[in-house]
Amino acid sequence: MNKTPRHVAIIMDGNGRWAQKRMLPRHIGHIKGAANLREVVKACFTRGIECLTVFAFSTENWRRPPDEVALLFDLFAQYLNKEVEKLSQQGGRLRIIGDRSAFPLELQQEMQRVEAATAHNQKLQLTVAINYGGKWDILQAAKNWQIAHPYQNVEQITVAELDPYLSTAGLPDPDLLIRTGGESRLSNFMIWQCAYTELYFSSEYWPDFNAKSLDDAIDGYAKRVRRFGKTDEQVMKISARSSQH
Repeated sequence: MNKTPRHVAIIMDGNGRWAQKRMLPRHIGHIKGAANLREVVKACFTRGIECLTVFAFSTENWRRPPDEVALLFDLFAQYLNKEVEKLSQQGGRLRIIGDRSAFPLELQQEMQRVEAATAHNQKLQLTVAINYGGKWDILQAAKNWQIAHPYQNVEQITVAELDPYLSTAGLPDPDLLIRTGGESRLSNFMIWQCAYTELYFSSEYWPDFNAKSLDDAIDGYAKRVRRFGKTDEQVMKISARSSQH
């Protein structure tokens, strides 16, 4: 059985603390963290990971100092301008999830442009969550379902019917979620989609998280038994049948 996760999600935490530990301004940590994303994306390509979703900016991050928020958006715009063409050349597709209404129209248009430009690629789906929150995602999905089904009672909705209205529609749920920076919580990141996701918490700050760190997380994932409510015996039987085909 293939033990490589199909979909990896990462909460990229610890940029500011990485900088402060080195007596550097926090914004240097964010610049280093943005550059590190390029290396981790490259590692995902070589390891056959199909989907990578990264948490770049949460709905709660607006509480940070305004100059830090402005820098994060500037780094995001730079990424769209400089990295997307390289991503596309490697066969990567970029998707952006989150509430875009808070962004300048020019940036919203740039998001649409890069998504359209990479939509045909299938080797790796890179999803960037910006101004995203898991509770927001569920709420907007429920609202959009109701708009699409105006004559149905909300009590009739099922999990399968709500899935297409989530911002991650079309993506498999994450198999493995990695959080760097030493914290052990989801912080409102894909709380619906990660209901059965394996969690891996790394003490490394995001700028230090490299290809070997990713391998360590994947190795840890490979040793786990994903039961989904079944017993070990049932899982072993399913695994045995899969290996015979």
